[in-house]
Amino acid sequence: MTESTPPDAADLKQAFARFPTGVAVICARDADGNDGGMTANAICSLSLDPLLLLVCFENQARTLPLVKTAGRFSISILAEGAQAMADRFASKIAEGEKLRGVPSSEEAGVPVLDDSIAWAVCSLKETLPGGDHTIVIGELEAVGTSQGRPLVWFDGAYGSLSDADDSAQA
Repeated sequence: MTESTPPDAADLKQAFARFPTGVAVICARDADGNDGGMTANAICSLSLDPLLLLVCFENQARTLPLVKTAGRFSISILAEGAQAMADRFASKIAEGEKLRGVPSSEEAGVPVLDDSIAWAVCSLKETLPGGDHTIVIGELEAVGTSQGRPLVWFDGAYGSLSDADDSAQA
């Protein structure tokens, strides 16, 4: 274990790079049919009663205003090997273009990516300030799962569960 020093942003990023997380795409569609999405890994279940999920959006994320306007959003948890999809939704492609040509279906009025291993649709319950991020709390409306292993973000790169295991043992 290394000696503790007064932390800075780089220290926090380095420490939490060691925490493997899943990779998801957050999508929304407003009443006018405008849609978009973004890649995220700061997501979690928050409560079982009521059924609540949490997503953290960078304050400047272009998808955040769309989620606020739509009042609903989906979370599509990506499957192992879906790096290209994660990169597409993390890119600077215009919001209205990100879903074009992407295999998706509409669940409870919100786009869900077809190749996801799990998905959820939420109604926007609350937003809270969180420093340079906005914490979005959604109430679960619909959920589904399929077979597969998750795409993982670990140590600053995409990988698999076995990659995280191998790195931790090294």
